[in-house]
Parts: sequence; C-alpha cells; structure tokens
Amino acid sequence: MSKYKIGNLEAIMLVLIIVVTHTISSLPRQLLVTTKSATIINLIYVSIIAIILAFTIFRLFKKFPGQDIIDVSYFVGGKVFRNIIGTIFILYFFVSSSILLRNFCESLKILYFPMTDITYIIILFIIALCTANRLDFNATLKTNLLILPLVFASIIFLFFANMNKFVPQRIFPILGDGLFNTFILGLSNLSAFSGIIFLYFLPPLLKEPENFKKIAIVSTIATAVYLILCVSTLLFMFSFFLETDEITPLYNATRYIELGSFFQRLESFFLLFWILAFACYLSIVSKFSLNIFKKITNIETSTPLVDVFGLLFFAISLIPKNYAISDNFETHIYPYLMLAVYIFIGISILIVANVLHNKSKKISFRKELFNE
Repeated sequence: MSKYKIGNLEAIMLVLIIVVTHTISSLPRQLLVTTKSATIINLIYVSIIAIILAFTIFRLFKKFPGQDIIDVSYFVGGKVFRNIIGTIFILYFFVSSSILLRNFCESLKILYFPMTDITYIIILFIIALCTANRLDFNATLKTNLLILPLVFASIIFLFFANMNKFVPQRIFPILGDGLFNTFILGLSNLSAFSGIIFLYFLPPLLKEPENFKKIAIVSTIATAVYLILCVSTLLFMFSFFLETDEITPLYNATRYIELGSFFQRLESFFLLFWILAFACYLSIVSKFSLNIFKKITNIETSTPLVDVFGLLFFAISLIPKNYAISDNFETHIYPYLMLAVYIFIGISILIVANVLHNKSKKISFRKELFNE
C-alpha cells in the first residue's frame, strides 16, 4: 500500500472515518452515560488531551521519516517484535470493526428488516468489502472523500434542524456527577478519538510528508467538533438517553426533522449516507490489515487474501450470540482496548524508538571522535 500516495484532505478524512462509524452506532450514548450533563465540557477537555497526543505522535515520528509504526517496531526489537506488534494491530482492527459491523447490522435489522436473518445483512457488507478491496486503495479513499463531507453536512443539518426542540436546561448540572467523574473517570471518553490510531500508518502514504503535523492536528479538531455536535443534539433533545439503551440514538434524532408538510421522514437519507460511510470504513480497515500482514510475512501481493480476510470479518461478527453481547463489547470493552493499543502500545514504541535512536547517534558520534 506504500506505493499509493494520498493528499492532505484524503488523510484527514481517513482519520475521521472511524469516529463517524462509531457515532452511527452507540458512541454518543456511551459518552452521555459516562459523563451525563457534563459531556460537552468533558469532550472539550479530552479534545485538548487528544490534540496533545496527536502532536506527540508527530514529534516522535520526526526521527523516522517515511516509516509507520510497524517499521519503527522493527527498529526497536527486530523481526520478532515487529511481527508481534503487527499481529496486535491486525487483531485490533479485526475484532473492533467486526463487532461494530454486527452492531450496525443489528440496528438495520431492528429498524428496517425485522424478518430478515442478520447473516444476510452482514453478507451484503462483506461482499462490498471484498469488491472494494479488489480496486486500488485510492478508489476507496476518493469514495471516502466524497461520502464523509455529506455525513458531516448531515450532522450539522441535524443539529440546526432540531434546535427548536432543544431544552438548554439539560446541560445542568454543568459538571454532571462532579469534578472527579467529569475529569478523571471521564478520561475514558478519550477512546472516542479512535481515528487517531491511523496516524501511526500515515507517514509512508502522504504525498506531502511535511504536512503530517497539520493533518494530525486538523483531523483531531474536526473529530472534536463532530463529536460535540452529535452529543449536543442528543443531550438537548433526549434526557432519557442517559438511562436507556437506545439503538442508534442519532437515527432517533433524525425522525424529529420536519421541513413543512412536504419534507418529512428524512431519516432514510441519513441512513443511506451512514451505510456508505460504514462500507468505506470496512474497506479501509481491511486494506490496512492486509498491508500489515503483507509487511510481517513478506509476501509479494495480498490480493489473494482479500476474500480470506472478508470471511474472517464475517466469522468474527457472528461470534456474539445477540445484540446485547456485541453492544456490551462496544460500550464497555472497546474503549479500554482502543486506549491500550493507541496510547500504551503505540506511543510507548515510539518513545523507546526515540531513546534508542538518540543512543545510537551518541555511540556513532563517539566512534567518529575515537577514530579521529
């Protein structure tokens, strides 16, 4: 995949696609359950931390231009360590996206296809995934570049179209359950910025590597704005989301939009954009998984594995026996899994790599002095 070079806007949209797909499912409800009426303040707080982390990733990559986290892992611990880290990232992508696929398909089944077996709905997404992965990676990214602005526009429209139904008093108490819950326990909401994990793989793909810093910061700020719009819409409209397990809460907000007597029930348009965005997300995650597998196994081409990976996504998505199990994973397990991979593994590897790089430079400098 390193032969494909992408522009700045494509890279930003690449980072955003993960958070968009998660907000389609249960992420907004998860954020509201964690910090309740203080969620907006909490998001501003964790957004600042996310921007600092994104900038940190940029700084740590400066000594390894044109390399991704898999290449840096090889520098840190050789082939075995690289293979372990690569396997961890592949498993993370597989498990998180497959369970998210199951949740989304369960929502579609409940809302529109109650008599349809969930297996058939999942198969349609797997077919789309395999078809897209047989095309160039740029084709998927350009499709993503077209779809995500529509999703952003729909969320902005959703916010303003429902303003007449907002109850601003629902933001009180402004600190929710208190300072500790908002600023300490609320740190778990940092997992909402899951798209930042793609920053670990962007450097070799960029047409203009010097803009990596701008891409990291802008994509994080855009994620923050998107999340605040989604959460604000739900918080000001539905206090009951704090206590109940609503399916696709943003979809419920779309059903309240009315533009005169002619334009009503616009939720189908929103759902169309979300389905297209979800298909793009699956294709992108699969492409990255294939690329990592190609690196750690040194195979020449990953094309024959496209269908194999599609079947693995399908098999994992069928593991949960019902929606409650898959939703429990997304709500209670995924946030900590993401933070472990994103912060403790990714940033730790980069820090160790920078320390080793500095030591190697000092040793080589001393050898030069000694030879002189």
